[in-house]
Amino acid sequence: MIRLRWPMQWFTQGKWLVVGFSAAALLMAGVNGLSYQNATQLIESTNRSRETYEVIRNLVEVFADMTVAESARRGYIIWGDRYELDRYETALTALALEMQALQQQLAADPQQTTRLNRLKILLDERLRLLEESIQVYERDRGAWSMQRSITNESVTLRGEIQATIADMQRAEEKSLHQWLLSSQVNIQTRMLLESVVTCLSFGILALGGGLLYRQLLKRQAAEALGKTLEQEKELVDLKLRFFSMVSHEFRTPLSIILGSAQMLAEPNPQMTSDRRHKNIHRIQSAAQLMTHYLTDMLTLTRAEAGNLEFNPQPLDVEAFCLNLVEDLQLSDANATELQFTSQGRCGMVSLDEKLLFSILSNLLLNAMKYSPKGSQIQLQLGTAAGGVVFQVSDRGIGITSTDQPNLYEPFFRGENATAIQGTGLGLVVVKRCVELHGGDITVKSEVGTGTTFWVWLPDAARTDVTQRSPLS
Repeated sequence: MIRLRWPMQWFTQGKWLVVGFSAAALLMAGVNGLSYQNATQLIESTNRSRETYEVIRNLVEVFADMTVAESARRGYIIWGDRYELDRYETALTALALEMQALQQQLAADPQQTTRLNRLKILLDERLRLLEESIQVYERDRGAWSMQRSITNESVTLRGEIQATIADMQRAEEKSLHQWLLSSQVNIQTRMLLESVVTCLSFGILALGGGLLYRQLLKRQAAEALGKTLEQEKELVDLKLRFFSMVSHEFRTPLSIILGSAQMLAEPNPQMTSDRRHKNIHRIQSAAQLMTHYLTDMLTLTRAEAGNLEFNPQPLDVEAFCLNLVEDLQLSDANATELQFTSQGRCGMVSLDEKLLFSILSNLLLNAMKYSPKGSQIQLQLGTAAGGVVFQVSDRGIGITSTDQPNLYEPFFRGENATAIQGTGLGLVVVKRCVELHGGDITVKSEVGTGTTFWVWLPDAARTDVTQRSPLS
């Protein structure tokens, strides 16, 4: 029993997997080696076939050039045409080059080298006869009996040359055939080994895959349980942060509303009309602030749930911006100066008016909130890349470089903005609304100098817009 337990304790499931995959890796490495050898042999076979073809072609060219030289010699001694003599010289030059190429190609084959030397001797003898024939013609054009004797001897040599070339061609073809046959046997043997080894490898991998699949199912069940617990924890944390924010941020406007309403409800003959209007304005501003908070929460909730709709309609963007700036200026308790400028005529642009209101109102309210009293805030409108660009600039407290990457996270507040009332939802809402438009948003800010946001929104009515935002 002890001898049986020890292997079972040693080869645990994990070690079996390691051993199995290691064996499969070694087998696949062997398969790759066999495949590489097959590929190498195929390349060698191709090269060998090409080399044999070159040798045979050169042998054919040698015989052809020899025939051309003989024909040119005969034409010269019959007609005395210097063109035939030039053709003769050209054929001899080509013949010399081809013999030189053959000598290089067949240097590694002793038998073919022997045949080539014999061919060279025969060619030299025939060339000697051709030269002798030309010299006899140039000395005595009527020496036809000597020319016939030279021709008969040349014809005999031509037969020997032809036989030698044919013998060399057959030797090359036989050598190539044997090489290809041997290569084919080796390749088929390796392919058979590849098939067997591959089947073994896949068998091992299948067993290992089955074990891994069982472990994966267990791990997925554990991860699903852990993810569910983590999501529940995040949901609880989000709810706590949400209720904490609501209780904190709504306390101030509610206190303002209750205090001002109480002052208006109590009969006070000393309350002037200006003080009464001031309290009414405070109630309206606080109610608007609470409405803004609730709108942001509802927009963000719909966006996170995927229920925030995008309904673009033709909109006069310049008139929309003017009305928004006027409404915010009237409700501004910080006495900042809002300025609106338009660069060129934007005309009618197809945008979602509700989403655009959430984008610009949040950016402008943030600028007003974090800017000193009496400072200037600018909203600029322009066109770019088949859409419109909104630029909101202020001279407020700015955003630190460490806070800028986290601007669009829910409930995030900058380290230099904790003393200023806010929910940390405004820029999150802006980001979601810009994404629904298919636009882009960028920011540039410096602490103590101010902040500038650029928002590019494409015209939804234009189907030919293929450019990416110039802000990216």
